[in-house]
Amino acid sequence: MAKRSARYKSRDIHYEADNVRALFPAGGGWSPLDAGARDRKYVKNIRAMSPTQQSLLDAIEERAVVVALGPAGTGKTYLAIAKAVEALEKGRASRIVLSRPAVEAGETLGFLPGDLQEKLAPYLRPLYDALTERLGGKRLKSMLADGAIEIAPVAYMRGRTLNDCFVVIDEAQNCTYGQLKMLLTRLGWRSTMVLTGDPDQTDLLSGLSGLGEIARRLEQVEEIAVVRLGEADIVRHPLVGSMLTVL
Repeated sequence: MAKRSARYKSRDIHYEADNVRALFPAGGGWSPLDAGARDRKYVKNIRAMSPTQQSLLDAIEERAVVVALGPAGTGKTYLAIAKAVEALEKGRASRIVLSRPAVEAGETLGFLPGDLQEKLAPYLRPLYDALTERLGGKRLKSMLADGAIEIAPVAYMRGRTLNDCFVVIDEAQNCTYGQLKMLLTRLGWRSTMVLTGDPDQTDLLSGLSGLGEIARRLEQVEEIAVVRLGEADIVRHPLVGSMLTVL
C-alpha cells in the first residue's frame, strides 16, 4: 500500500511539473511571441465578408497608398496585414514594416520593466496576433530575426525612406496630423502603405487626432484610395455592431 501511494505521489509531481508554467519566465521579460502555446496558421486565402471589405482588398492591390477607416471589428488591420504577408510571399515586397503609436487606452500603465522591445511589446501585441495567425509562431520568429518583418513604434520612423516595402500604420487615429504627414512621406519606390484607424475612437485629447483631416485631404488625390467601412462590415460578435449603434 505504501509503495502504491508513493508511486501515485511521484506521478502527480511529474504531472504538475509538466503542466504548470511560470507566469513570467525566469531570466527574461514577457514577449508577445511567447504568449501562446498554439502555433496556428491559416493557409487558405482570405476573402472579403462584405462588399466594402472587397473594395479595401481591391484598393490595396491597385493603389500605393490606402487609408482604411472604420469602427472596431471591421477587419481593417487583419486585411492589411494579410495582404502584406501575401505581397511578401509572392515577391512583390522584400519586407514588411508595421508601425503603431504607443498610446495607452485611457489609463496610465506607469513604468514598464525591460529593454525597449519589452516595453513596447504590450502596445504592439495586436500586430503580433495577426501575424501569428497568418504565418504561425515559428515562422514569424524567423522572419523577425532576419529582418523580413519589422515592427516599430511611430516615434522611430522619422528620417527613413521605405523602398520595396509593404507598410502598415495601425491605430492611426492615435497619431497627430504632423505624425501622419511624416509617416506618409516615408513612402519609397515600389512600396505600398496602408493606414488603418477609427477617427471616432481616438485615445488622444480632443482635437489632436489627425486621421480624419488627413483622410479628407487625401480623398482629393486620385492615386490614393480612402475606404470607409461601417457597421455592416463588422465581423466580430454580432453584439459589437448592436453596441456601436447605441454607444
